[in-house]
Amino acid sequence: MDFDLSEEQRMLRESVERLIAERYDFEQRKQYMKEPSGFSKAMWAQYAELGLLGLPFAEKYGGSGGGPVETMIVMEAFGRGLTLEPYLATVVMGGGLVSLAGNEAQRSAILPRIADGSLFVALAHSEPQSRYDLADVACTATRDADGWIIDGTKSFVQHGDSADKLIVSARVSGERRDPSGIALFIVDANADGVNRRGYPTQDGLRAAEIRLAG
Repeated sequence: MDFDLSEEQRMLRESVERLIAERYDFEQRKQYMKEPSGFSKAMWAQYAELGLLGLPFAEKYGGSGGGPVETMIVMEAFGRGLTLEPYLATVVMGGGLVSLAGNEAQRSAILPRIADGSLFVALAHSEPQSRYDLADVACTATRDADGWIIDGTKSFVQHGDSADKLIVSARVSGERRDPSGIALFIVDANADGVNRRGYPTQDGLRAAEIRLAG
């Protein structure tokens, strides 16, 4: 089995590492942290221009059809630079879930906007009581005549305070710790009934506590 990077993958690694080396020294990082979002919107636009935000998505959604190796290359460079931008939250987790679990209308509406840098997405799954039990979901979703009513609290939502869309896990059946009966919902982060409290984390990133009521 050949574990060597291809020529295109090496070029990707070199371009991302060069960008981070030039634009992400310690003093620059401190300045980015002071921006209202807690990260650099200019750097985010640069990532979009380089095609990094659409890297794992299919070409028809504005991406380049990259795989896990390409994502690994970008994440390694970002980790080395201690970058603040929500690449993991928006592209890897948010975009990844839409790619895997969304319908065609959702993929067409969301993925191109992630790729061009105009949309931020966050996964809201962890809850105050759940600790590391992924099946422990007390947040509920109840169907009514107009759709679904979601009620519950999500904790440590990575970059949840700057997200435009939230992917919220909620229980539609079963008991609190049942591994089945959990569904995912795409929620407008600025909708009525969504209350967010953002805060900085120990590593300088951002997270949020989110209360959903209806």
